[in-house]
Amino acid sequence: MRKHFEYTLAGLRACLMAAGPIEVEPAPAWADDAWFADQDARRPQDNAGWWVLQEGDAQGTIVGGNLCTLNLLQGTRFMPSLDGAVVFAEDDDQVRPWVFDRDLVSLIQQEAFSGVRALLIGRFQRATGMTRELLSQIVATKPELARLPVIANLDFGHTTPCFTFPVGGTAEIRARHGAPAVTITGH
Repeated sequence: MRKHFEYTLAGLRACLMAAGPIEVEPAPAWADDAWFADQDARRPQDNAGWWVLQEGDAQGTIVGGNLCTLNLLQGTRFMPSLDGAVVFAEDDDQVRPWVFDRDLVSLIQQEAFSGVRALLIGRFQRATGMTRELLSQIVATKPELARLPVIANLDFGHTTPCFTFPVGGTAEIRARHGAPAVTITGH
């Protein structure tokens, strides 16, 4: 990737090569394109920032990634512990809002979900049709999420750029309207 890679590279370097906490910041712009097809024609758009869907503070072990893939681990010895977890969840452009809703319910129905401390949701690709209003409604209809801080539209998943988060590391979350903060504390 020749252009618009700085944020991704800086996050990767911080996660793998730096000591101390990493204060994750929203990327200034983002793109939802096949960047490899025509790198000179890329037109990133300004990032409106992260969406605080529910306020609160939390800290815990980072678990997650692609939600439908994580759900495939349910019932196996490979399913990570959700006790004390900060769940990072995202999905690709094949997933429509109702499918994300269904996959989220599947995760919530896990007995250990009561140990989850926060939910962070990656940016959705345009083709999904997901909007802030729709995602807010999905989250609001889950009583199991009412106690959790929830931040969405974060820079990870199937759009670029992406920050690197260490699965199994630790994070502190401060979900405040106007001032959300994500700090990787252990990597």
